[in-house]
Amino acid sequence: MQPGGETGPEPAALPRSPMDEFEDETARSTPWARTLGLVAAAVVVVAGVYVGAAWWWSDRVPPGSTVAGVEVGGLTAEEARAHLRSELGGVVTQPVAVEAGEKRTTLDPVEAGLELDVEATLGPVTGFGLEPWRLWQQVFGGGPVAPVTQVDDDALDAAVEALSGALATEPLDGTISFVDARPVPEDSAEGIDLDVDSTRQIVIEQWLTAAPPLQLPTVVVPPVIDDAEVERAMRELARPLSRAPVTVVVDDQRAELPVEVVTGAAGFTGENGRLELQLDGEALTEAVLDRTDDLLTDAEDARFEFEDGEPVIVPGTPGTTLDPEVMVDAVTVAGTGDDRTARVDLVEVDPEATTAELEGLGVVERVGEFSTPLTADSNRNHNLTLGASRVNGTLLRPDEVFSLNDTLAPITTESGYRQAGVVVNGVLQQGTGGGLSQMGTTVYNAAFFAGLEDVEHQPHSFYFSRYPEGREATIYAGVLDVKVGNNTPYGVLFQSWVAGGRLHVALWSTEYWEVEHWTSGRSNVVSPTTVYNTESGCIAQAAGNPGFTVTVGRRLLREGETRHEESNTWTYRPQNAIVCGPPPGSRTDDDEDDEDDEDDD
Repeated sequence: MQPGGETGPEPAALPRSPMDEFEDETARSTPWARTLGLVAAAVVVVAGVYVGAAWWWSDRVPPGSTVAGVEVGGLTAEEARAHLRSELGGVVTQPVAVEAGEKRTTLDPVEAGLELDVEATLGPVTGFGLEPWRLWQQVFGGGPVAPVTQVDDDALDAAVEALSGALATEPLDGTISFVDARPVPEDSAEGIDLDVDSTRQIVIEQWLTAAPPLQLPTVVVPPVIDDAEVERAMRELARPLSRAPVTVVVDDQRAELPVEVVTGAAGFTGENGRLELQLDGEALTEAVLDRTDDLLTDAEDARFEFEDGEPVIVPGTPGTTLDPEVMVDAVTVAGTGDDRTARVDLVEVDPEATTAELEGLGVVERVGEFSTPLTADSNRNHNLTLGASRVNGTLLRPDEVFSLNDTLAPITTESGYRQAGVVVNGVLQQGTGGGLSQMGTTVYNAAFFAGLEDVEHQPHSFYFSRYPEGREATIYAGVLDVKVGNNTPYGVLFQSWVAGGRLHVALWSTEYWEVEHWTSGRSNVVSPTTVYNTESGCIAQAAGNPGFTVTVGRRLLREGETRHEESNTWTYRPQNAIVCGPPPGSRTDDDEDDEDDEDDD
């Protein structure tokens, strides 16, 4: 409308909108929107209920749940953990019975490094989670829950290896034996061993749940020598060997070995999957020697002898023998072939001690010698002469030990020794080999000055003036000995003889030790008294030397430097007068026993 009341022109119409074609949807969509809203609300409610239920049961183990047979359903997580530790605490340390094939043993879970992980075991069935199966189990019940095991891999590997050793059954190789000279085949058999990888997994998974014994998986181990190989060896070796005797020809002698002898020396061993015939060469050689006459000749060792008082080497001579390996080869060919004759040659054998070996021992000079005077007792001197002949020529190599008793043995009348004076319990009596202690003294002193090791010696019970004080020795078979050791890099050759009323011992070698020695003065001197002796065989004697104590020392040097020092102290008894019979006025012939002491003079 214009001012002044006038009406103006009508306004122009607005353009038509495409939206004008649609009806007002507000009124038409109200039922559908309401439905969607209700559904959404329901979903929200159900989800809330689901989440709430999941949250509500998150700290509870589903009913009916068990772990290694222990009921834990309906318990809270904390209660379930405590219950498992209580119920299984002793079980998890108990040995587990295991079985493989027909063998059984036990597995110590602690040593095997197996430990139940309670937290990890209960983890899948406790705690918050939205998985449908969790709610299903809470509503309808759970079931067995697999235990989770913590594993010390190194300990378990060692335990499985030990199980393998205990449960494995070794395969049995086929073989052949001879019974009553006939070959008898022995069948092979398969063995079993643990399947280590599978065993390891089964132990981890089932050590707490499996019914005992826990069955462990195995693998078959075939024999190396099977039945087919046994049959081949029977056909090619065993049957031919037992068919007939074998004749062994050596030089111009023949030895027929019966089937019993040949098969008795035969056996079979497995080599690279095959049975090989093995013959005992020593047994076959002995059988040939038993059936021939003087077939072999002995080798003679090179040896030392004395010419004009000095050692010379007498060369050895070779002998002949049979080589057991050659014997085996020849008998094997003959015994498994058509020609039953084995031809074997004698083999030359060198002596054990050769000229070159003796020359290398350095026996070139005297390094120690000593002599002692003889007495007027002819039997005693005879024993010393015989003893010297046995000591003479004895060779002591480096690090060897010389025993005088062994060298003189046997000290019997059958060996040529005679009765002479010996000292028993401090009393002079007659005994076989009397006087041989003088050989002990003479040998000991020669070795003393040569610097040889004093392995064993003991002075007499009382002192004889023909010997050095404290530096002498007695012997008695099986009781007292003189032993010296060769502590040099050279050989030591013993020379002994009787001449000029004296017993001599000289030792030949290469000088190695410089020897210094000394002898103390006497101390604790005790004068002799009179002793009455009622024993049979008593020999009366006059009072002799007093008793006393003396010390002898020795020092061994090399290039002026002391390498060894020693000293020996000995106390002699007084050499009392011996009266055979009871003391005057005595009504008994019982005497007090002296200290047990046996030696000869």
